[in-house]
Amino acid sequence: MKTTFREEGKEYIMEFEGRLDTAAAPQTEKDVEALTDCLGHDIVLDCSKLEYISSSGLRIFLGILKNAKPKGSHVFITGLGDELQKVFAMTGFTSLFEYK
Repeated sequence: MKTTFREEGKEYIMEFEGRLDTAAAPQTEKDVEALTDCLGHDIVLDCSKLEYISSSGLRIFLGILKNAKPKGSHVFITGLGDELQKVFAMTGFTSLFEYK
């Protein structure tokens, strides 16, 4: 699992590459700490290179959302492939996030 963080204007972008499973979750949680201070920034979670997400990964995404909303930030998801779209739909996550 690889994550890449960058700032573009008023957006924080976190790219996910590989498999976000239970084994990768602890390091990924540390990596997404870069998104914690998001006041004045929206967050884009780029999943175009994400192959798989487990319940541990979904919990990380939910944590990002719970941190961002009280700060007035929006969390967008982009690049969900067909299989990940099914996971998000089955878990009800499609109604929680905004999509680009």
